[in-house]
Amino acid sequence: MSMILCALHDTVLAQVGNPTPEAPPLADKFMQMGRYFTWLVQLSGLTAITYGGGRFAWEKWNGGALQSPKMIAGAMAGGAVATSAGTIMNSVI
Repeated sequence: MSMILCALHDTVLAQVGNPTPEAPPLADKFMQMGRYFTWLVQLSGLTAITYGGGRFAWEKWNGGALQSPKMIAGAMAGGAVATSAGTIMNSVI
């Protein structure tokens, strides 16, 4: 039995070898799209915080109801989720 396993190893398994890793097709395009998406998320978060701050000042100046702190908190929570998404994906992949 051992002789058969040795022969099988020499003929079949030894021919498989160690393949060299290579990137899948269009991997560079997906990476570029991911980088664009990252910039879009950062830009939208910055815009939301800036808009929320401006609205907060406007509401404070006019004496209206303060709803903009919720917007700022939401933008900051969204930024935290977007920032941690990359770390989670790196640990999974």
